[in-house]
Order: sequence, then C-alpha cells, then structure tokens
Amino acid sequence: MTSSFSNLSLAEPLARAVADMGYETMTPIQEQAIPVVLQGKDVMGAAQTGTGKTAAFTLPLLQRMMKHENASTSPARHPVRALVLLPTRELAVQVAEQVKLYAKYTNLNCAVVFGGMDMKPQTLELKKGVEVLVATPGRLLDHIEAKNTVLNQVEYVVLDEADRMLDIGFLPDLQRILSYLPKQRITLLFSATFSPEIKRLASSFLQDPVTIEVARSNATASTVEQHFYSVGADDKRRALHQILKTRGMKQAFVFVNSKLGCAKLARSLEREGLKTTALHGDKSQDERLKALEAFKSGEVDLLVCTDVAARGLDIKDVPAVFNFDVPFNAEDYIHRIGRTGRAGASGLAVSFVASSDQRLVTDIEKLIKTKIEIEPLEFEEDTPRISVQGRINDGRRMYREGEEGRAPEHRSPREHTERRERREYTPHRQPAVSRDPFFDRPYEPGVAAESLPSWEASSKANAARNGVSANIKPKKKVAALFKAFS
Repeated sequence: MTSSFSNLSLAEPLARAVADMGYETMTPIQEQAIPVVLQGKDVMGAAQTGTGKTAAFTLPLLQRMMKHENASTSPARHPVRALVLLPTRELAVQVAEQVKLYAKYTNLNCAVVFGGMDMKPQTLELKKGVEVLVATPGRLLDHIEAKNTVLNQVEYVVLDEADRMLDIGFLPDLQRILSYLPKQRITLLFSATFSPEIKRLASSFLQDPVTIEVARSNATASTVEQHFYSVGADDKRRALHQILKTRGMKQAFVFVNSKLGCAKLARSLEREGLKTTALHGDKSQDERLKALEAFKSGEVDLLVCTDVAARGLDIKDVPAVFNFDVPFNAEDYIHRIGRTGRAGASGLAVSFVASSDQRLVTDIEKLIKTKIEIEPLEFEEDTPRISVQGRINDGRRMYREGEEGRAPEHRSPREHTERRERREYTPHRQPAVSRDPFFDRPYEPGVAAESLPSWEASSKANAARNGVSANIKPKKKVAALFKAFS
C-alpha cells in the first residue's frame, strides 16, 4: 500500500480532479480502504466525518464505474449504479458536493435527495439519469414509491454514519431499501464504532467484509445532531428551558462567550430551578475541579462554561451541548460540539442564533463545508416567558426577578431572612396625604339649603296650577286609530 494519491493508478479524469483539490497524501482511512474497495471487497470501516472518509469510498467506486462511462443524453444509459445512504441532509449535501468534485471531469452524474424540501426538483434531476445517488433513507423511499428511480442495477452501496442511522431509527427503512437492490453487490459500511448493533447490521448486509479501524480525531463529531435555531436575545433562556423539557435531557453543556455572561447565566438558571454550576477563566483550579466533579457525578444538571471547557474535557454520556452564544471563532464550534456524542454515542448540539450572529454562522459554514439551515423555534404555551429584563410570566402572575430570584409567595422563610441580610429591609408604609382643611370642618347648613332647587320649584309650581301631584307624570294624548261605537 502507498500513502500517495499519485501511486493509485486512477483514471486520468479522477487523477486530475484529485490534483485540483490539492490532495497529495492519503489519510489513514483512505490508505487502508481504497485498495480494498478497488479489489471489489466489502468493507466495514470505523471513521468519523472529517477523516477523508468520503474520498475513501468515492474514488475507488468511481474508478470501478469508469467502464460504464458514456456521453449519451439518454437517461436509460445512466442508471443508478452506486447508492450512498446517510442519516442527515447536512451530511448528504456535503457528500454529494464532494462526489461531484471528484467526478467533474467524467460523464458520471451524481444527485442528492433528502427530506425537508419539495420533491419536484429532485424528481427532475433523477429523471435525467444519475450513476451516483446520495440520499437519506426516508426521502429515498418516497422516490422509490413514486417510481422516480429504479435501483435494480445498483452495484455499490455505502452506508455512511451507520451508527447514527441506527440511533435515529432508520433500520426498518434500510431493510426496505436494500430489498430493492440486487443481491450481488459491493457494500461498504462506515461507523464511528463497532457496537453490537453495527456488527449485527454488518452480518446481515455484508459478505466477508474487511474490517478497517483507524484512530478517530476529535476535530469533528459525526454522531452529533446539529440544530441552529433563530432565537431573540430575550428568549434564549426560555428556548433552553423548552428544549430541555421536550427532549427529556438531564445534563448538558451550555457555552457562552464571556466570563461575566457565564456567571450571570449560571445564577439566573439556578434561580429558575435548574441545578447549575459555572466554569470560566476567573475560577480557581480548585473551583474548576469541584465544578467538573459535581457535573460528572450528576449533582449538577447544567455546566455553564466558556471555551475554557471546549477542549480537553472527556466526559462521557453527555447528551447535549447548547451554544447559548455562537462562538466568535468557528474552530471553537467544532470543539464545543465535540463534548457530546463521544465514544460512538449520539448527541445533540443546539445553537441559538440572534440577528447579529449571521456572520459567525457564515464562518462556521465555511469551516465545516456544510450549508447551515437556521430553523425557527416555536414556543409552547406552558413555557415560561423570560425576558432579558428579568420578568417571568408563568401564566398566573408577573414578577421581577431581582436578588430574591423568585416570586414572594414562593420564597421560603430562609430566603426572606437572607434577603433582609443582603440589603436593608424597610416595611412598606402608606405615605401621608395632605388634606384640604375645608373638608375637615363640620357640616353647617346655610340659608340656601332651605330653599328648593330651581327644577323642583318649577315642578311644584306647575303641580299647583294643574291640581295634580308633582310626582305624577301627565298622560300623553295619542290619536285614536279606530272610531268608537256607542
């Protein structure tokens, strides 16, 4: 085996594309996997995104398909010969872009299909004919059922990020998709680790596979489900509460950009009922160790930290990372989300994107070479409203979050005592109101009081003239509609 691309004896169009991309030395997964795939053997490889895995399976597959290359415009001359399945659309788009770069000097076409968008543009692309189809399982089944694609000539199948597909629950979909494929095929399976589920999957779908396992880098986290939510600065804490509740998460990292913001957020979350500790550069080493031990032992639910905790920490079984602030450096984003999804476990990375963070998100897109979709976040009705001014609305009462942190009726006697000790407590008294002396004088009837009001005097006078009581209203005269008969 060789570590140089120039010694692989690739077809001239593929070699030219590799040269354009600046590839010279192969990564460990490429060095071990490419010669095996060129021999036509099944492969079960352990590698993460970012280790050159896409080139490890794409280049040998394209090399083997060069015998089918043709310049015909007929879709029938371009059937699907290689199928690449991935768990997320972000990975699918990224892999498809790489495949197109490798095949740009050939007549081999590539298409990508994934959910979350209209099927019509994808259908039009499939109808033109493609040799390499990159897809997510759910959307591929939609196209198969709609008869937009036929897989009876597939020669190569790649199950990329197989562990993630099993975590998401794609196994039934995978079994359905593979039932449409010919039994004689080359199958390549890539996963972060060889868990028992992956081994069972390999025994079902692969024939005498060659096992390849290389050291995995912590630069990227392929097992992490990433979400970017458009959230205003006033609603970030509310969004954090909702996601923790809906996902049923008990522990998570919460990253912020400043030490002051870290301390303030930790205090606020503690007052809102979450077991929280802070970890930042102003903490002493002893305080940092205590905070980490409390988080590892489960005494603390949320570890609010700056980028001081983004590197080097290896805490297993942490289900989520929240980027309360989008990092200033794109590299820090990769290190942050690397705190979850470790040792082959699935993880969640949530970033709250304010209106002023678009430039930072663009920098992350350039680094990870994946288009980031910023999703809206709909709040549930029972989620407390928490604003930056510290007002909380639980649907029953509005109160200001100050030093006491909770509404007066929810404070314990001890909290009342601590509140008085922290600041001077003055009982509320009704301020004195100045009164006009005139209203304090006793009632003194005057001469005018004995005289009748003008309206009553006129009424008395009219009653005297008519000979009826002033309290009896006179009858109105109404014209008769019928003539009276005697």
